[in-house]
Amino acid sequence: MFSKTHDQTLPTSAHQPTGGFAKSVLAADLAITGEVISSSAIEVLGKIDGQISAKSLTVGVEGRVKGSISADSVDLRGTFDGTIATQNLSLRASCTVQAQVRYATLSIESGAVVEGQFTVNKL
Repeated sequence: MFSKTHDQTLPTSAHQPTGGFAKSVLAADLAITGEVISSSAIEVLGKIDGQISAKSLTVGVEGRVKGSISADSVDLRGTFDGTIATQNLSLRASCTVQAQVRYATLSIESGAVVEGQFTVNKL
């Protein structure tokens, strides 16, 4: 009554979300020293000491990044120390930031601890 007539395993492309890329989540127990590169989104819940390059970056409340960030959009909720080059920067109430920043749009929530040099990108 039931028989297998063809291979029913999913093709590799079926595991990828629309657009072909998923968000990479770097867990709270993860510490990386070096360079992290993604053509998609990254969420940092752990600690990174080095360079991050991505389409978008979120540093979670417990996340800590020291180094440089280059991304189209950056959402900081945790701790950051270094340099940022971005189009859209959001500094959430829970963040602590000491940075040199180049940005096009900037949003700072009440309660964010911010120190550094902020320069708007000239179009």
